Amino acid sequence: MKTFMEKSNIIRRKWHVIDAKSKILGRLSTIISRYLIGKHKVEYAPHIDIGDYVIVLNAKEVSVSGRKRDNKIYYHHTGYVGGIKQSSFKKMIDRNPEKVVEISVKGMLPKGPLGRIMYRRLKVYSGSTHIHSAQTPQFIDC
Repeated sequence: MKTFMEKSNIIRRKWHVIDAKSKILGRLSTIISRYLIGKHKVEYAPHIDIGDYVIVLNAKEVSVSGRKRDNKIYYHHTGYVGGIKQSSFKKMIDRNPEKVVEISVKGMLPKGPLGRIMYRRLKVYSGSTHIHSAQTPQFIDC
């Protein structure tokens, strides 16, 4: 008997909603990445893109443990010589709270073409409302 492999054209993707209010960033990101990769499904295979869509609400109210709120530094490079920029978690959460969750989840996804496709299915909002109500997302309690 051969092993059943799910075809990419018949995969049914579900939509899930996660509330990030007062959740620890790293623990929340592992749950989100698990749903994006599709490891929660029985048909999971590492070479097939089988993950679901994930909507994250209240990104501005995510928390971090310890003293990371003041000490955690995010770096990025502009592409120019000497163009390395840095900002703390506190500044990032004030300026662009969606980016904090996106960076954390992106680091937990596979590096390569499949990981980039999975990352596109992540929708992050700083408030408690979203525009995907037509997809009838399921609420995940984590």
